[in-house]
Amino acid sequence: MTAPDHPPGTSSSAAIDSRAAALLEPLTALAIEAGAAILAIRCGALGIVAKADGSPVTQADLAADRIISDGLARLAPDIPSLSEERAGDAKPPFADLFFVVDPLDGTKEFIAGRDEFTVNIALVAHGTPILGVVGAPALGFTWRGHVGHGAARVICNASGGTAVEPIHTRPMQSHGAPWIAAVTRPHGDARTDAFIAARANATRKTLGSAVKFGRVADGGVDIYPRLSPTSEWDVAAGHAVVVAAGGKVTDAQGRPLRYGTGRPGFILPDFIAWGDPTAAP
Repeated sequence: MTAPDHPPGTSSSAAIDSRAAALLEPLTALAIEAGAAILAIRCGALGIVAKADGSPVTQADLAADRIISDGLARLAPDIPSLSEERAGDAKPPFADLFFVVDPLDGTKEFIAGRDEFTVNIALVAHGTPILGVVGAPALGFTWRGHVGHGAARVICNASGGTAVEPIHTRPMQSHGAPWIAAVTRPHGDARTDAFIAARANATRKTLGSAVKFGRVADGGVDIYPRLSPTSEWDVAAGHAVVVAAGGKVTDAQGRPLRYGTGRPGFILPDFIAWGDPTAAP
């Protein structure tokens, strides 16, 4: 893996890569555990309340956040974290390594009774996601990737067993068909619509939460553009999975995304996840 340059006294690329490799399985297990807790709560009362910005939060969001927070404290107590549910406690900018967590991405999907919600955990090094886990508990899938070492889809069966399948993004020239673009159900915007319309005969596939990143990573769709603001915790884990699977994630101008810099509200103005990196500008 090629890591960005970093100042003297910070962790080396080799040490960071080794740390990430050691965390892949434990973080996968942690995402699956949090997903199981979400599914258990789904069977009962959701206990929905509104956050300060008006967005909903449920008992499931908070339970998953507790599981992940406790798990990260056990696994890597020296690595700080940025979680959607505890963003007010974060102290950016972050140096070296930090976790980015969305304990329940797609809360509105979850409340609506749909299955496309995820648990997102990313490890970011010097502003760039290098490891990501995107668990979709209601679908029985967990997408994961370690940049430079490949990506996989973990399939959980009804008996509690798992199977691991390597995945890769789909080169456009391999199928010669029009673009398949992942779009978000509740968040259509004019810039994204125009971007997709500029691709001849492009078709739209509506998906919820970070499932869209998983489908780019496993070749189910070609591209996921979101040309409106979103939060770092919505993107970081999927970013790592797509890149590990052979794709690329940029801003609308084709520039790299940077995380943990202290941007107000931890907002990313826009991004595009490209399955075929040669299609990116």
